[in-house]
Amino acid sequence: MSPTPADFTDLLGRLTLEQKVQLLTGQDFWSTHPLPGIGLRSMVLSDGPSGVRGPVWDERDPSLNLPSATALSSSWDLAIAHRYGVVSALEARRKGVDVVLGPTINLHRSPLGGRHFEAFSEDPVLTAGLAAAYVAGVQELGVGATPKHYVANDFETDRFTADVVVSQRALHEVYLLAFEQAVTEAEAWLVMSAYNSINGATASENELLETPLNSEWGFDGVVVSDWTAVRSVESAKHSQDLAMPGPIGAWGDALVEAVRSGEVEEKAIDRKVLRLLALAARVGALEGFEKPAAVPEVDTVAFARSAAAEGSVLLLNSDELPWNASTLRRIAVIGHNARDARTQGGGSATVIPASVVSPLDGLRAALPDTEVTYSIGAVVQEGVAELPLSTMTNPETGEPGARTRFLAEDGSELFAEDRFSSALVYLGGNAPVGDTSVFEFRTTYTPGESGAVLLGFASVGRGRIYADGKLLREDTAVPVGADLGAALLSPPSISTPLDVIAGRPVDVRVELELQRSEGGLGNALSITVGVEPDRSDPQALIDEAVAAARAADVAVVVVGTNSKVESEGHDRTTLALPGHQDELVRAVAAANPRTVVVVNAGSPVLMPWRDEVAALLVTYFGGQEYGNALADVLLGVVEPGGRLPTTWPREESDVPVIDVTPRDGTVRYDEGVHIGYRAWLRAGTEPAFAFGHGLGYTTWSLSNLRASATSVTVTVHNTGRRSGKHVIQVYAERPESTVDRPIRWLAGFAVVRLEAGETSEITVPLHAHTFEYWDNTWTTEPGTFTLRVGSSVSDLPLSTELQVRAL
Repeated sequence: MSPTPADFTDLLGRLTLEQKVQLLTGQDFWSTHPLPGIGLRSMVLSDGPSGVRGPVWDERDPSLNLPSATALSSSWDLAIAHRYGVVSALEARRKGVDVVLGPTINLHRSPLGGRHFEAFSEDPVLTAGLAAAYVAGVQELGVGATPKHYVANDFETDRFTADVVVSQRALHEVYLLAFEQAVTEAEAWLVMSAYNSINGATASENELLETPLNSEWGFDGVVVSDWTAVRSVESAKHSQDLAMPGPIGAWGDALVEAVRSGEVEEKAIDRKVLRLLALAARVGALEGFEKPAAVPEVDTVAFARSAAAEGSVLLLNSDELPWNASTLRRIAVIGHNARDARTQGGGSATVIPASVVSPLDGLRAALPDTEVTYSIGAVVQEGVAELPLSTMTNPETGEPGARTRFLAEDGSELFAEDRFSSALVYLGGNAPVGDTSVFEFRTTYTPGESGAVLLGFASVGRGRIYADGKLLREDTAVPVGADLGAALLSPPSISTPLDVIAGRPVDVRVELELQRSEGGLGNALSITVGVEPDRSDPQALIDEAVAAARAADVAVVVVGTNSKVESEGHDRTTLALPGHQDELVRAVAAANPRTVVVVNAGSPVLMPWRDEVAALLVTYFGGQEYGNALADVLLGVVEPGGRLPTTWPREESDVPVIDVTPRDGTVRYDEGVHIGYRAWLRAGTEPAFAFGHGLGYTTWSLSNLRASATSVTVTVHNTGRRSGKHVIQVYAERPESTVDRPIRWLAGFAVVRLEAGETSEITVPLHAHTFEYWDNTWTTEPGTFTLRVGSSVSDLPLSTELQVRAL
């Protein structure tokens, strides 16, 4: 039985007020304060929605890079979500992490949301089920899970200050509903409060932390703030328990004084401390309590590969896929992302994997007897990209890598280390960033090709770029906007031309004058040293790709986004693919009718050429095994198991809910409960691909639908020639409703896997609130509801009516 806050009253009585308050703010960026006198060690928290980075951001301590949350949600599979949580917990335990800061379960309200790759879906019921399964998987192994960001944090623009104005009905039926199941069923040990305000009160000072979270859902865990989100003592009066990061925060001595003056009641502090002690017991950080001893043996790399395939969505297929490997003599692999794949989105969710398999790597490995050619086709990268380790030599050690130094104002060395990457983030750890005047990066760069390169750095501050001791450029990189997180994790680039000769080493040195910043990010630094792409002749790149495609049996074009498009800290400005990728696809498809396009993006993009290609596959950010998983799917080793968790539009102008930009500090959710496919149905506009859509490599039939108030049962028959996966989706309708309901809403879903010719009867549970709406409480509208069953929100061949009584 899990310990509860009430179990630790005796320990609480041994603490002074100062000790209690100390526990409520982190001791540093990633950990809490220990109190050895009561047997309490420090607890380590780590970013972890799609992998667990640990307390340092360091290539010397790599992490498993799992497929993005949008890939996980596209599986529609609770068993996979649970396994994803277990694998995350295994990584956490390996790295000494007690709390995983995930899953991110905000909703895809607008496709312009810059961080949607990290969240699940536009639908609260799908999100809720997956989140609960993820949380349960993490916590089985004695690691805390943290559903975030509570609540209505569905955009990045001005996320620290924006106020979301949303009706109580939409708040409860949509945005809170996404969180409820993770608390009431999976019993999450933590919830993270968001930066934004909701209806006038910032999330860390909002009554929503008490009701419904505590009083209605029974949450007895810890509400941890998003980093730097606690801004005043006022939040201590609310159900905000832990302020991160530390040691400097808004509470501390000010909170002690507020308690002594009577501004804040000490019983409010006591409740927070009791919850922290219960969390410590749950994760084995309190004497007398241990993590579960039994840890399952899981091939985590194999899971990453299978999860990527399960989340891949086949949108179109003109009998092109799967390919027969024995008939392929030559494949043209095309696209920047085919070689330099995005396996994860940008921002705090980023981890550093030990290795990455690109689509090009995966296809070459899977087809050793086939000629696989490569053409970049179109440049996607924006800004400086890190140098390959194979081109870097540490000037101090002679080994691969670089030497970094932290220098004081007088030029003396404060700290130095040898690194194996030119993309560095110091966010926690031992480096004295806050005391440093100049950061220095040195490596000997040996280019593989001759020509002009754009050598530079991406960071914030005044920098100097040297080659062979000569100063090439000195300039200041200024962040766009005021979001410190975006400035840290997606900084601007400065570069300068440099002529290089293949095989001839160049001594590269970059110096960066560090800018002082206040608050929790004052001791943080990110810098990437590398080269910017050559965009001088885009037509030549397309022509080269067309020639390769024309000479091949089949062509694979991998298109996608870059870190400037999908990252924490900023929203997207367009759904169009960056660069000349649309022109590239059209030209290649015209040259080879057997062109398959793979979309390496974390959330919807426009695909104006979609009807011109033989097959279209969305793979999202596929994790470190991305290329192997893609090869598995293309060659039919496994089936593409995904179904869309979010609607994909034909045109940006068609999207019914798209605005993410605050006006006068406010984002108004005036669409109410009508987001995602609900808004599309209400608008009567047909998208490119509907919510729930996805194809496999076999065919299905559904029959014999029966329904009750809690479930539906349907007979499923695999009518094809191979085994496969089908996602049964159930939607409810109430055409004659007396309240403003969606035209149709997801009521339940289930995954079925059958062999060729096999038939099975499947029962699909309905969500507890399926027939209810919010009117100061959950209210049932009695009468006739229609239940429809099929394979997407727009493909529902079966229906039945159900009489529902008032409760």
